[in-house]
Amino acid sequence: MTILPSLIGPVTGLLDKFIEDKDKKNAIAFELSTMAEKHAQELAKGQLAVNQTEAAHKSLFVAGWRPAIGWICGFALLYSTIISPILGIWFTVPPVDSSLLTSVLMGMLGLGAMRTAEKVKGVQRER
Repeated sequence: MTILPSLIGPVTGLLDKFIEDKDKKNAIAFELSTMAEKHAQELAKGQLAVNQTEAAHKSLFVAGWRPAIGWICGFALLYSTIISPILGIWFTVPPVDSSLLTSVLMGMLGLGAMRTAEKVKGVQRER
């Protein structure tokens, strides 16, 4: 998704060489410039649909995993960045390994994005 905006400028510049009609050239340039935004909106819509389906599931293991991990990672991040330094003024507090926290959080977000991509493409497996 990040490569698309860098390609739009050069492609729009080539329109001057191949298309003489000014209105048609402007319409194509506008379509190219909004392409990245449309793609991002479609991905967001797909993620919303997945979130809604997971939240409505009857099983706690499907509907509850994301909030549980989110709360755990959120609390650990709050502890390591705000609570621990403040408490460290008066007490000796154990440090939190933020590399582990970041790995778990990014892995969770990456798997969620991958699952969304599978559902958007229609290649997911349902059990």
